[in-house]
Amino acid sequence: MIVTPNASAQDRPRVREAGIAVGVMQPGPLNAITDVAGVRVGHVTLIEGRDIRTGVTAVLPHGGNLFQDKVPAAIAVGNGFGKLMGSTQVAELGEIESPILLTNTLNVPEAAAATIEWTLAQPGNEEVRSVNAIVGETNDGFLNDIRRRRVTIADARRAIEAAREGPVAEGAVGAGTGTVAFGYKGGIGTASRRLETRHGGWTVGVLVQSNYGGALTIDGLPYDALTGRHGLAPQRQGSGDGSIIIVIATDAPLSDRNLERLARRAFLALGRTGSPMTNGSGDYAIAFSTHDGVRRTAARRAAATAYPELGNEAMTPLFFAALEATEEAVLNSMFRAGRMDGARGTIEALPIDEVLRLRRQAR
Repeated sequence: MIVTPNASAQDRPRVREAGIAVGVMQPGPLNAITDVAGVRVGHVTLIEGRDIRTGVTAVLPHGGNLFQDKVPAAIAVGNGFGKLMGSTQVAELGEIESPILLTNTLNVPEAAAATIEWTLAQPGNEEVRSVNAIVGETNDGFLNDIRRRRVTIADARRAIEAAREGPVAEGAVGAGTGTVAFGYKGGIGTASRRLETRHGGWTVGVLVQSNYGGALTIDGLPYDALTGRHGLAPQRQGSGDGSIIIVIATDAPLSDRNLERLARRAFLALGRTGSPMTNGSGDYAIAFSTHDGVRRTAARRAAATAYPELGNEAMTPLFFAALEATEEAVLNSMFRAGRMDGARGTIEALPIDEVLRLRRQAR
């Protein structure tokens, strides 16, 4: 059964709609990863009975044949307690040739199989005999009966086929259906930043699957410290361990080397939200460029090719953009996610009214 999130979650605002403008840069029109032209996102959400709370999220760098028209890419690792499938080939070749899928820890194989099946079926790929499937995961085993391994190959493939440009659903959807962040309901979040014309006018978009912890800080407000709920508090259950997958897209012409530098900056945003990247956390950032000039087409791969590339001196505004968009994407994942009952108990939604009250008092 594929369903939408709980109705109560639909009334919850994004962080900017609640009056909190993160950072100093301006977002794109949708304030989403799909502000980067051509990027597509699809979700399959699985909520069944009392114990299935999981799903799949697919991010496609463009709408063409990804295997034939690869994009430069890089992966950065914060704390590596995770299973990011396909990462070694991205590190070796500096490119992505398939959709990026996010799901739960024990359904990585099904998501990979879906990517492989979908890629082999694309027109022009009749002779393809190797596909580097990229699958990120976080463990949703509190709300979801993860041992049932509910996600099927067909579910994951539907997420790829559902991927569209435009607004992106957030909160308890797709791969974020059963996730938990800072002891509250986490999920899928997205945001973007558009550079000023004097800095190139480029766009950076981010999508996250939040499932990690620490001492929650919201746009500088030490929320958990003020409420005594942080991961080291004696009354708090659990260690704050968990994971996050961060997907960063940009239309700036970047090499895989500078995309890796961009990906690393996302971890600064985790610190700003209050995470030390705990011992049991898998913190991964995947960055890619959609710029036509750096796309690695079959013709370019077959010859010596010159690619346009922003110089190192132009990277700083992009670093700011990745940091701010990641921080806001995390907060959107929590602001948009409603309370949820699941396999092992209940996870409450972040109390937005309390956040805003403490924010007013702190001013």
